[in-house]
Amino acid sequence: MTVQALPSREQALALLHEWIENPNLRKHCYAVEAVLRAYARKLGEDEERWGLVGLIHDFDWERHPDRERHPVQGVEVLRAKGWPDDVCRAVLGHATYTGVPRDTPMARALFACDELCGFLTACALVTPGKSLDQVEVASVKKKMKRVDFARNVSRDDIVQGAAEFGVDLDQHIAFTIEAMRSARGEIGL
Repeated sequence: MTVQALPSREQALALLHEWIENPNLRKHCYAVEAVLRAYARKLGEDEERWGLVGLIHDFDWERHPDRERHPVQGVEVLRAKGWPDDVCRAVLGHATYTGVPRDTPMARALFACDELCGFLTACALVTPGKSLDQVEVASVKKKMKRVDFARNVSRDDIVQGAAEFGVDLDQHIAFTIEAMRSARGEIGL
């Protein structure tokens, strides 16, 4: 099997910025990228590949903000641009409704980190300093039980993602907070 060439981060950023105007959605993509890079380092995986899958996983959301089109039509764009199949499959698999199995560690990591990054951003934004420095695992777990908090974030996906990825939920939350802190400049928290 030949491995398709991976686009550069600059090419991925250009695509992201061409398709996404909302600064908060861009920041979400940067956050997921940072966490996937951190997990790749921890697990001895390809940091560039994992990072890029995190960076571009939602690039089509503004143009295709529904289950019928996201991320399927976005992946069609990626494939037309020559993105590797494993990256495309991971992007497809991060949406449970596509039916694409998360059959690689990278795909499982993306699913495990996507919703959690969004939830941790919401947690940071309600702290006095609007900072990840003030977010702790215990407070995150409490907020996960509140249906009125960040109601668009799937708690089931967060829990299922950690289980599929084979990580303890508390440790996963702590690791994700730390990884997001390392990208605070890009994500603004």
